[in-house]
Amino acid sequence: MPLLRIAVSLFAALVLSVPVHAQSAMPRTELSAGMYRIEAEVAATQENRMTGLMQRRSMPANQGMLFVFTQPQRHCMWMKNTLLPLSVAFLDDEGRILNVEDMQPQTEDNHCAAKPARFALEMNLGWFRQKGVRPGQKIDGVARLVDVAR
Repeated sequence: MPLLRIAVSLFAALVLSVPVHAQSAMPRTELSAGMYRIEAEVAATQENRMTGLMQRRSMPANQGMLFVFTQPQRHCMWMKNTLLPLSVAFLDDEGRILNVEDMQPQTEDNHCAAKPARFALEMNLGWFRQKGVRPGQKIDGVARLVDVAR
């Protein structure tokens, strides 16, 4: 019996030591912005969209999170409980960038799509500007994800 308790305790300690985002891993997809490759987690469920990048302390270069919304609307993002400074590009059904907004960590300021958007792509702060990726340009690979939102 003591061996079973030790095993259960070790298992609980292991599970609790894994970061929350690693426990509920989201699917990933490859996108591109011109010659730049992006590896993005896909937040296509209400739960994943609500959690987003909260509590993460870092994000590798050229990685991001793609929020897939059920309907095109003037969606807004905010940074409560988000520890990373981010830039968000709001995209239409075709993946064309409508606008890009810079967002500061742990704020409740709204950052909204300029027009009805179907997607939002969050990257490390300044990524779009540093790569010269601007409104009107297309993010390839998102259009195939239109029907995955739940």
